[in-house]
Amino acid sequence: MPPNIPPTTIFLQEACLRHQFIRSKDTSNVVERPERLRAVNIGLAAAIARCEESISHLTSQSTTYGRAQPGAFTTEELTVALERLGIGSKTVYPSPQLPLHVVKSNATLNVLNHPAVKFVHGDIEKDVYLENLIKWTRESREKIATEGTEIPASLSQGDLYLCPTSMDAIQGALATVCEAVDAMVIDSRSPTQNPTDGQLKPSRSSFVAVRPPGHHCGEDTPSGFCFVNNVVVGAAHAYLKHNITRVIIFDIDLHHGNGTQSLIWQINEETYRQQLEQSSGAPPGKPGLQVFYGSTHDILSYPCEDGKPELVQAASVSIHGPHGQYVENIHLLPYTSEEHFFTELYEKRYSKLFERAMTFVQETTKERLNSDDVLVFISCGFDACEHEYESMSRHGRKVPVSFYHRFAQDARAFADKVANGRIISVLEGGYSDKALTSGTLAHISGLSGLPYTPEWWSEENLSILEKATKKRRGGRGSLNPHAPPQPWVDRTVEILGTISCNPLPVHPVVPPISMSLRDRSKRGTVTPPNEPAAVPPKAVVKKGSKPKSKGKAPALAKMGEIKTADSSADEQSTTDSQRRLPRVVLKLGSPPDQEPTSASEESP
Repeated sequence: MPPNIPPTTIFLQEACLRHQFIRSKDTSNVVERPERLRAVNIGLAAAIARCEESISHLTSQSTTYGRAQPGAFTTEELTVALERLGIGSKTVYPSPQLPLHVVKSNATLNVLNHPAVKFVHGDIEKDVYLENLIKWTRESREKIATEGTEIPASLSQGDLYLCPTSMDAIQGALATVCEAVDAMVIDSRSPTQNPTDGQLKPSRSSFVAVRPPGHHCGEDTPSGFCFVNNVVVGAAHAYLKHNITRVIIFDIDLHHGNGTQSLIWQINEETYRQQLEQSSGAPPGKPGLQVFYGSTHDILSYPCEDGKPELVQAASVSIHGPHGQYVENIHLLPYTSEEHFFTELYEKRYSKLFERAMTFVQETTKERLNSDDVLVFISCGFDACEHEYESMSRHGRKVPVSFYHRFAQDARAFADKVANGRIISVLEGGYSDKALTSGTLAHISGLSGLPYTPEWWSEENLSILEKATKKRRGGRGSLNPHAPPQPWVDRTVEILGTISCNPLPVHPVVPPISMSLRDRSKRGTVTPPNEPAAVPPKAVVKKGSKPKSKGKAPALAKMGEIKTADSSADEQSTTDSQRRLPRVVLKLGSPPDQEPTSASEESP
């Protein structure tokens, strides 16, 4: 095994299974579901099995991890290493011969008193949004029974759902991301930088498999399955607890992370204001947090599918330095072959995210490039994968599975240059099992830096993997006894059984109602049969609105507020009421008199 590869840690969180759709017994159209995490686990198990198989012959020819003889790390060694990280109480799956291990996290937090959560979503005087979120969750079952929906009428009924245990999942997801930050930063600053025989090298890369996703949620505006912003809270935690003052966020979800962009715009704006005040003679204080946000996404998909100018323009911003903002948005394009994708699109367009992020680091670095105050995140959505549902990615803006491997490799190389190798990838979207499994397999292989072959995620091998891990009565896979033996398949099934979380808790379902998850309309607004759906009302932009501080620690300036009506995805339903969308980063003039009408994205 190559001696210079520090281990990659994968964090799993069982509490994330507890966020479930209970509005109706029919869950056939619910794509953001607990089973997503099992598909991720299959990809993880396959990555471990494949890497073990690939590395086995290298370990028979060379030393590994400073050992005189090849061999697997024992459970005791991994436990000692994790205790050093402060997470030794967790269940650990040791991966023989590999610099890769799995942590089953039981971390949690209280959103009402956690500094990083309050920094992003709270208010010192009164945490209105967070308190409402807890209330909506606690009353969800009763609200469904009496009113037909647990989500306030002002929010999209088709994008959001809650159940009584949703806060377990939300708080568990946030805590696990913060735990990954703690593990990485603390260990990277440990004096044991050059381990001796029998010691593990510090973990510098992590993948955090949590749900619900977060990149569509702004300060107090849940949307697109997202109720809190996991990655931005993780960045705030790194800043408040570990003095990480510069963060790079790469977002590779199919959809633009409008919530993340609006939040980092506010954070950068506040830091820029502090810098201006200090340059004018104000006493120096703790440096503010600065964030680079770079995204590749489909501009035709959610949240831009209706062509709202403020959302389309926000998803197309490129600004580097002025007013303290560092944002780069790159639109995905169709490709004709995998070779065309990488030579013409990836290398010439998409990889510019790394160039722009390097500029951010260089312009904000005072002393040296490889600084101890830099951390890299990936908002890792697998819904741009070529194997995603056609209804999710219907504009031809997909990427090959190998993209997730290549991007992870390049992002890790970037982190090696500027952030002491520290990089944390956090699950966002990805809804078909095949997209999640193949994307995870490729992404983990790229993060780990180990030998691989694209054949691992070929159509044939993905089909074999699907059949082998398909649940049957009794929980056993559906292996074909007449098929030729394939050790990696058996090993994948074995590992999956080790890392799988406990079965989902059984929640009695509220009696069926007519409102399904994909019905985005408000209740009581039905279009008469044989009549076309009404054109959505035009957006209203408040002119001359100025950012104002909410007293955060430090205070975060609010962006201009935009009000707009929900769009309708159902031909039989329209809406005439308004709701707030996540604050966007551009202040616009008056919108056109009429906006184009189009079907809403079925699932963001």
